[in-house]
Amino acid sequence: MKKLGDKLFKSGFFSTELSSIIENQFQSKTFEKNEFLLKENEVSDAYYFIESGIIRSFAIDTDGNEISTQFYTEGDMVFEVQSFFLRCPSKENFQALTQIDCKWISFETMNKLFHEYPQFREFGRSMLVQGFANLKGRMLSHITTTAEERYQQLILDKPFLIEQVPLKYLSSYLGITDTSLSRIRKEMSK
Repeated sequence: MKKLGDKLFKSGFFSTELSSIIENQFQSKTFEKNEFLLKENEVSDAYYFIESGIIRSFAIDTDGNEISTQFYTEGDMVFEVQSFFLRCPSKENFQALTQIDCKWISFETMNKLFHEYPQFREFGRSMLVQGFANLKGRMLSHITTTAEERYQQLILDKPFLIEQVPLKYLSSYLGITDTSLSRIRKEMSK
């Protein structure tokens, strides 16, 4: 189980004391398997740090299909950035695939911390930059790599997802059909 205080301190932005002050602003929460942290058309008011479990974010395409947009696991920060910062309805859903133990902070409290502690503001900026870079990399991988290469990268990045996440969620995340993913898995097992 990853701890929020460790992540804050190891980021290099905070002293042990300031890490503790900020961590104490977060509240503990548990979500049961299949419970939603955020549903489409709701405005996000929570920023989560995942201590244990797996969350899937997904959107509904124009044909009514669920398309997985991301998987969040232990140690990840989770929020719907557009809804959270722009205070607009979300176009994504965030659902627990397993029981989730997390810490969370509200939009109002986060903004208070941004104003009180420049280090927290810099930490937030660095998290946004990292998130943007990851999103850009994922977007480009759908253009510049094959489905097999994307699947192999997923195995390298988060191998435990392969065993714990249903095939239909993984395939939509990779931008392929269930059948194609089954074929890729079969070929790789030879």
